[in-house]
Amino acid sequence: MRPPRSASAWTMAVFGASALLFGILTLVAPDLVLAMLGFEVPVERASGDYTRTFLAASAVASLNMGVYYLVAVATDWRPFFLFTVPFRLLTCTVFLVLVLVGVAPGRFVGVAAWEGLGALATGLALAVERRPMRHPGAGPVGAADAVGVSDRDAVN
Repeated sequence: MRPPRSASAWTMAVFGASALLFGILTLVAPDLVLAMLGFEVPVERASGDYTRTFLAASAVASLNMGVYYLVAVATDWRPFFLFTVPFRLLTCTVFLVLVLVGVAPGRFVGVAAWEGLGALATGLALAVERRPMRHPGAGPVGAADAVGVSDRDAVN
């Protein structure tokens, strides 16, 4: 696989790779991930405690999402890049609300920040990439410049 071709693709690749790796880590070491996120890790689980089941399902979703992002980068699927920005901002908001209402531990603010900053980085990169390219120090492009005619030739 070749490296990403743009700043926006790099933001997508970083998020995709991290989601994929986090999914794998969660499948391999679920208690470590629970501890990293600020959840208690009991020595013994009670009957009917489906924490590990839910964590495994979440891990598979994260792994799949990582693959989706990396495929989007490999194919340079820019509409997908744009599509992710508002939904990652929504995810950021949901995680922050979960912390504020006491449903999630305070460490989820880090998850929210990762989502929000990633969305903003991708959005900013896409906005910059949409601007027309100009050479540094160049003045406004005139009609003669646009067709490759010098100012001297255009006057004569």
